[in-house]
Amino acid sequence: MGSVAVTFRILPEDAEADLEPVKARVRKTLGGALRDLKEQPVAFGLKAILAIAVVGDAEGGSDRLEQSLAALPGVGSVETVDVTLV
Repeated sequence: MGSVAVTFRILPEDAEADLEPVKARVRKTLGGALRDLKEQPVAFGLKAILAIAVVGDAEGGSDRLEQSLAALPGVGSVETVDVTLV
């Protein structure tokens, strides 16, 4: 079984929300799978969080992470934007 790097784009519930608490929750949720976490400007002051995690390529692995991230307080939406073999 191989591994894949999954990039998630996480948008906050509110454009003016402080992203630091959300980023802390993302770090805790992804744990050891997290490889990178950064902010990306979207539009009109809205910033997204890009999180890259490395997980096994078993079926549904990235879906479970996406659902876990979407359930976090302060998260408006989560989108898987890239999946690549590592």
